[in-house]
Order: sequence, then C-alpha cells, then structure tokens
Amino acid sequence: MRMAWRYKRGPAPGGAANGRCGGAEAAERVGKGPNRYTFLPWLLMGTGAFSHTLQGKAGNTWLAGAHLVAFTALYVTVVFTAFSPRLRDTRVPLYGLAALTAVTLAGALGFGGEWFVFFPLLSLASGTVRALRGKRLGVWLIALSGGAGVLSGWHGDGPWGSFGIGYGTFLSGMVTATVLSLFDTIHELRATRQELARSAVEQERLRFSRDLHDLLGHTLSVVVVKAEAVRRLAPRDLDAALGQAADIEAVGRQALTEIREAVSGYREGSLATELDRARSALDGAGIEPVVRRSGPPLPPQAEALLGWVVREGVTNTVRHSGATRCEIEVRADGDRARLTITDDGRGPVSSGAARAGGAAAPPGTAIGPVGGTGLTGLTERLAAAGGTLRHGPGGRRGFRVTAELPVGAGELADAVEAEEGAR
Repeated sequence: MRMAWRYKRGPAPGGAANGRCGGAEAAERVGKGPNRYTFLPWLLMGTGAFSHTLQGKAGNTWLAGAHLVAFTALYVTVVFTAFSPRLRDTRVPLYGLAALTAVTLAGALGFGGEWFVFFPLLSLASGTVRALRGKRLGVWLIALSGGAGVLSGWHGDGPWGSFGIGYGTFLSGMVTATVLSLFDTIHELRATRQELARSAVEQERLRFSRDLHDLLGHTLSVVVVKAEAVRRLAPRDLDAALGQAADIEAVGRQALTEIREAVSGYREGSLATELDRARSALDGAGIEPVVRRSGPPLPPQAEALLGWVVREGVTNTVRHSGATRCEIEVRADGDRARLTITDDGRGPVSSGAARAGGAAAPPGTAIGPVGGTGLTGLTERLAAAGGTLRHGPGGRRGFRVTAELPVGAGELADAVEAEEGAR
C-alpha cells in the first residue's frame, strides 16, 4: 500500500536522507500498481516457440511465424485495452480475448509442444479484463486450465506435464486478477481518504465561520450599544460614560481572547458567564433583563451549547427587537435542559408579530434578519447533539427562542465536532 512522507525535514547526515528519499520514491511507484507495460515481459515465455520456428522445427515456418505475430498482437491489444480508461469497461477487451483464445487453441492443436506455454499467457491476459472479474473469471479459468491440461495430455506430455500446464494456466490468471483487484481497492480507499479529508476541511471551515459569526456578532452589538451609551452620557454624566467606555475595553479584550480560542478550536463557553454577559448587554441597551435558572448543574459541553444560544438570542434582541424587557429562563431536570429567551419587542421585520394582519408565522420559521446564519448554525449544532431549536413570534408581540438539549448530549456533539476537525 502506498506510503507518503508529507512532512518537510532537514537533511540527515550521511546517506540517510538519500535512503529515505529512495524509499519514498519506491513506495510511490508501488502505490501506483501494475500498468499495461508490466505484462509485456511475460511474452518472453514464448521464446521456445520462437526458437523452434527459426530452426524450422515447427513444420510450416511461415504459418508458425504468422501465429506468433497474431498472438503477440492480440495479447498486446487485450492488455492495452484492459488498462485503457476509455475502453476497459467496454466489450473491446472481451472481443480481443475471444480472438486470442481462438489463436491460442489453433497454435496448440497445430503445433503442440512449446505452443502450450501460450495458455498461461492467455490466462494472464484474461486476468486483466475487468468484465471477467468475479465468478465469471473463476469459471473461465477452470474451463481454460482444464482444456489446456487435456490437450497437453492428448499431445503426449504425460500426466505431470499436463498437470503443470493446467495448474500454470489457472494460477496465472487468478494471481493477476487478485493483484489488480487489490490495487483497485487501494485506489478506491485512497480516493475515499481524499474525499474524507476534503469533507473534514469543509466541516472545519463551517465550524470556524459559525464560531466567528456568533463571536463577532454578539461582541460588535455590545460595543455599538455601549458606544451609544457613552455618547448619550458624556455631556451630563462623565463618570457613567467612563464606566461604559471601560466596559467596551473589557468586551474588546474578551473578544480577542475568544477569537484566538476559536481559531485554536478549544473554545468552551460557560452558561453562567454568558448569562452575566447577556444581563450586561441588555442593561446597556436599555432593556430590562430577567434571568431565571433552576435545576442541577449541567455538563460543561451542554452549558457551552446553551451558552451559544444565549449569546445569539440576546444579540438578536439587542439588534432587532426594540424591546423593553427580555426574559431568559433555564430549566434542567435529570434528562433534559430547556432554555427560553422571550422579549416583548416588535419581533422580526417579516414576522407575524409585525404583520398588519397579525397572523403569526409558524415557530421555527427563519424570518427576516433574526432567522439568519446564527440561528441556522445553532439549529445544526443542537441537532447534532440530539437537541432542538425553535424560534418564532412569542404570541401577539415579541419573539421567542426555545432550545432543548438532552443532558449529557453536549459531550457527543463536542466529540463529533472535534473528530471532524482533527481529520
């Protein structure tokens, strides 16, 4: 199986570097497998018949020479078409193999002796034909080797000579087909590995873009809200404005840390921390925060997932809702955890809460800016962990986001995501 050294290393002392390079090149060559030229040297098995023809021992020299030319041409045709990407899955190799079989039988019956060695060559060519792989090849090789043994015995080669021709014929085709099938499997595995690597890269890009959206979306929203508070407070309350400016600095520093952790793939949020940040962000936006939490502590991975929901939900409330009150409730029991974020704002622009007719859209419908990339990404994350995320109008007014997660399922989602990123 192919082995490749993909890491760049410095030169080793003495000849060690050359030895490694030579080994890598040899492994590369082996990994490509046999090609059409690999089977051409086996034609040298017919040198005995060629020698008899030159010495005039074959009877009709011209007919024997024509047979050798015809067999060689048909053998090369079968092997080359069997390895041609354009022709190997067509009937062309089968037609060539049929003609090669007829020529081989004619030579064995007409000349005998050294011409029986062409049966193993015929079997070798049969093993390269893809259309004969599987049971059909086994049946064909049994019939071919049996016929070659019988004809050899009929020409007086004796039991052992007859057995040797039959055994060599069967073994040549079977070994050839087995080796080529093995290398076909290796090529398929290599292609699958490359596809898995591409898929892992895409998954990692998706994870990173999702994290970056959630991180920057929330952070920039808080910075904008607090900068507006500084602008309002500065003319009349300098101390309060300085406090808001200090919050902006702290949020910015925290965002830098979180982005570095997201790039490294090690970010793991705390639900309590996210609730505190949500309370601060809502206060800064002039929205009354109401946070309630009940139930036993949650596993860290489950808290991280729910923390993302808090971050995204509060960011949407601050950006889009125009609300005066936002309630965040976390309830957990022995089996499931439930997080609900409800505000009393106008809801998304296109939601049922904002329609003139007042008809509410069904929950879970991605509406307007609130149903964008963030909630879509969170829905995928919770679904991977066996949870659900629903979002939609919260009655006659406002908007509601509800997340449910099996307790302990967060570890599964985290393990799956870590495995995909490590491929």
